[in-house]
Amino acid sequence: MAYVISDDCISCGACMDTCPMGAIAEGDGKYEIDPNTCIDCGSCAEGCPMGAISQG
Repeated sequence: MAYVISDDCISCGACMDTCPMGAIAEGDGKYEIDPNTCIDCGSCAEGCPMGAISQG
């Protein structure tokens, strides 16, 4: 199951830099994870300083 980014996201981009698949892109007001590209590795959650990323 793909990871998701909550509204706690501050759009810092830290998660995007950690994703080995390039599944994260800047969305409307927060970053978004493409569930079709996400390999469920958790790198983004570990790299998020706000704890805004969790398993969907």
